[in-house]
Amino acid sequence: MKAPNFLLKDQNGDKHGLEDYKGKWLILYFYPRDNTPGCTKEACGFRDNLDEYKTRGVEVVGISKDSEASHKKFESKFDLNFTLLADPELNIIKAYGAWGKKKFMGRDFEGTLRNTYVINPKGEIVKKYEKVDPKIHAKEILEDIESLQK
Repeated sequence: MKAPNFLLKDQNGDKHGLEDYKGKWLILYFYPRDNTPGCTKEACGFRDNLDEYKTRGVEVVGISKDSEASHKKFESKFDLNFTLLADPELNIIKAYGAWGKKKFMGRDFEGTLRNTYVINPKGEIVKKYEKVDPKIHAKEILEDIESLQK
């Protein structure tokens, strides 16, 4: 399946689009909110494993509905070493199917789903992870990436 195109600003105000990653492997992960416990664990997992991703020729990009300024604070607070994109209008989050019904403390609401997409160098989604465990997710993808790259 062809990955939906995007053009969003990162934590530094620079624009990034799917075309920027053409010819590269890309992990595009969607997360609910900066500076929350689960999102912090997930981001730090990617941060701590980024060298292994880079060795395999894989880029990591996170997307949430938070603002560029919020992403900048999140990046600084946790020394994040990868791109965070702001999608406050939810256009890309919805295009990837990462928006939907959630439940928290007995309350139903709509929000960003914790989904991740592995995109190959041709711009095709080759693996989708839904409802991921933020504590182990970065390692989980590393284990899968070798077979996906064959």
